[in-house]
Amino acid sequence: MTFQPRELFPDRSARDLFGAEIRRHREKADMSLRRLSEVLNYSKSHLARIEAAESLPYDDLPAKLDACFGSDGMFARIYALAKNEPFPGKFRRAIELEKRAVAITQYSCATIPGLLQTREVAQESLRIGNRHAPNAEIEAMVKARIDRQARVNGPQPPRCWFILDEAALRRAAGGPGVMRRQMASLIKCGTQSHVTLQVLPFSAGQHVEAGGSLTLYTLSDAPVMAYEESNRFGTIVEDRDAVAALQENYDLLRAMALSPRDSETLIRATMEDETSWEPPRI
Repeated sequence: MTFQPRELFPDRSARDLFGAEIRRHREKADMSLRRLSEVLNYSKSHLARIEAAESLPYDDLPAKLDACFGSDGMFARIYALAKNEPFPGKFRRAIELEKRAVAITQYSCATIPGLLQTREVAQESLRIGNRHAPNAEIEAMVKARIDRQARVNGPQPPRCWFILDEAALRRAAGGPGVMRRQMASLIKCGTQSHVTLQVLPFSAGQHVEAGGSLTLYTLSDAPVMAYEESNRFGTIVEDRDAVAALQENYDLLRAMALSPRDSETLIRATMEDETSWEPPRI
């Protein structure tokens, strides 16, 4: 199968513009990614992610690119803009909606939502999802995720309603100590007056949102918008009929979930169970 490079949108994002210019200059010079990585003394896999706008470079790369292609500081100038975009393009619009929302309602199937993760869990989750990213890039993504939480925990926060699948509590991200601290953080978060936290137990059975996550953003100046996400893709939903159907799905999940008090009881029981998150004995 012929490799198809990721489509870039340089008119929408400085990250995409940076990657598009690498690709344009490289192809103009008739250089493969492998050859460019050898010239720059830079990881080929990391360079490929940068060209696809999935990663940010280290600070030294723009100068190396300008020297390689004789581009008179162009890469340095674009990088100055690109490094202000900590999230890849596929998530950026959802992050902007998150910043504007007066209410956020979210269901998460397999993982603790990013807005509720401790730093340790965020680091484990992002490392698993970005196996080839260098440590500095992982740390930048962790910081960006933790910085988002200021929106929920700061002054004048949005009204938040989280439904966590029981699988998100049971699936370890880090060792037992990391997960117990995460459970304690969930309990503390659930005591805030603007936050409602429910758990959808395994006993609830199958449901319409199994396997992914759903977020609804209530905006003060626009209709409700939805964001559906899988482990690889995220989609903004704006069509009113489609959003209404997703709102109905969320209402069904609310009805199927445990009450906030019973949810806290389940989280505490999970945290206090000595066998939780221990590797299976074979």
